[in-house]
Amino acid sequence: MSKPIVAIVGRPNVGKSTLFNALCGEKIAIVEDTPGVTRDRIYAEITWLNNKFALIDTGGIEPKSDDVMLTHMRAQAEIAIDMADVIIFMTDVRTGLTDSDYSVCDMLRKANKPVVLVVNKVDNFEKFETDVYEFYNLGIGEPIPISAASKLGLGDMLDVVMENIFAADIEDIEDERPKIAVIGKPNVGKSSLINKILGEERVIVSDIAGTTRDAIDTDVVWNGQEYVFIDTAGLRRKNKINEDLEKYSIVRTVAAIERADIVILMIDANDGVTEQDAKIAGIAHERGKGMIIAVNKWDMIEKDTHTANEFTEEIQRVLSFVPYAEIVYLSVKTGQRINRLFMLINSVIQNHQLRVATGVLNEILAEAVAMKQPPSDKGKRLRLYYITQVSVKPPTFVIFINDKKLTHFSYERYIENRIRDTFGFRGTPIKIFFRERKGKE
Repeated sequence: MSKPIVAIVGRPNVGKSTLFNALCGEKIAIVEDTPGVTRDRIYAEITWLNNKFALIDTGGIEPKSDDVMLTHMRAQAEIAIDMADVIIFMTDVRTGLTDSDYSVCDMLRKANKPVVLVVNKVDNFEKFETDVYEFYNLGIGEPIPISAASKLGLGDMLDVVMENIFAADIEDIEDERPKIAVIGKPNVGKSSLINKILGEERVIVSDIAGTTRDAIDTDVVWNGQEYVFIDTAGLRRKNKINEDLEKYSIVRTVAAIERADIVILMIDANDGVTEQDAKIAGIAHERGKGMIIAVNKWDMIEKDTHTANEFTEEIQRVLSFVPYAEIVYLSVKTGQRINRLFMLINSVIQNHQLRVATGVLNEILAEAVAMKQPPSDKGKRLRLYYITQVSVKPPTFVIFINDKKLTHFSYERYIENRIRDTFGFRGTPIKIFFRERKGKE
């Protein structure tokens, strides 16, 4: 199940970024009294009562403005609304209902998404009670009074948000088809890859970097197997972002990765592996996604017997934090190794959801400990009692130990390598957590 997405929307200067920061617990969004300060849509993971969702902060919507910046902010807010499962519509009790509130409300009705109406800056409910009731006139449900600055009423608001998320989950039939996000820098051939697979010009392709601004879902059938490919906007260096809308595509890409089971990171063979490729790979790695590195335009490279090995070594050097990633050299233009790509997709999907029996895991753990003693400190040695797999996508393991202070990154990596030596897990990250237990049962 992909992580639900909640977007905070409203006209400028009603306190959206203040609410975003309050829910995140840290100051992420820039907050000023000047309307339109939050220019980028900002993204964070929120946990409420053990339930996780992705939160998007948006620039204020000014429906009737001709100002270039406000027009762009309106456009990116519309993207956020389109992405969201639930929308927090924020208003301001101090200024009361405005024409812009009604216009935003009309926009949300057309989106046909669950909306939680929030009235901000209510520091004293008794004082503002009558003013809060005014917002019933919007006709989209009960207004929830909060004060984002004082963190009042946030629990009630989040309870209603979660109710809407759960209601949407019940109505939604889970799509079991594998979801593959195609990610990478602009103009590396992401849309061209999907078009080649489809055999038609379905996704806009251009030599202009950044043609694809939104994530596009495409149904694909290959050798009788159904997939959903998610084509994303290319991520470029921040200092090269000139168009405001291109900034917003970064969040779109992150959201696409969240929805995916595995990602295909496309690299241009002519450019080699870059720092930007590493940043993009890091986003997928942090979120536990299976990964295939597809080196495109391989047909354009002058090669000898060492070329592929040298390029692989360069990938492994720059992307050393994803040593598990599968690598394929292909040409979208000629179709070279597209079949190989799908073989890897199927393999990574299987590994990403592979579950290992507890008994077998503990045999591997016992053998690993016998071969290499765990670390010790001041005469006290780390004891590893028991290991079990607790989840998949990615495969996640818990090891019960005597003292967390005795754990060391190098030994954790050693245990991970022993697990990989036995079961492979090619193409997928695996996660290991340590839990203290006072004594062996």
